[in-house]
Amino acid sequence: MPIVIDNVLNEIRSIAASGNDRVAKAKRLAERIQVLGQYRWVGIYNVGAETVSIISWSGPSAPEYPEFPASKGLTGFAIQQKKPVVVGDVRNDPRYLPAFGNTLSEIIVPVLAPGGERVIGTVDVESDVADAFSERDQQMIEHCAQAALPLWLLR
Repeated sequence: MPIVIDNVLNEIRSIAASGNDRVAKAKRLAERIQVLGQYRWVGIYNVGAETVSIISWSGPSAPEYPEFPASKGLTGFAIQQKKPVVVGDVRNDPRYLPAFGNTLSEIIVPVLAPGGERVIGTVDVESDVADAFSERDQQMIEHCAQAALPLWLLR
């Protein structure tokens, strides 16, 4: 991995572990990931036993579904699979919950608790371009989600 990405991942770890304001940390993380990949929108979600709820997001607008059942949508599918879900065109996927009208592609990366038994959060990234996420994007977002793990562990 290039040094620049290593530096970004260290920055993400530092943000996730700093301070006490979880919402402010999540906002900074979402904004950093958005800038890193020049994505349209990044959401940082908490996964509970029954529901998924947004902690914070990049950009000015909140999603239409700030909380939803953990079994619903593409995020619910990623939680069940315990692995990333990449959709090149959400218009053709019945699992998509239309949070933003101009989203065309999305990647959802589950954040696993240590030991990998339970999903405790997700990093959801949306684009207004179809097939926007390359394998490199997916790997980068996965690394960012793992680096952000302290956000869910340190409350």
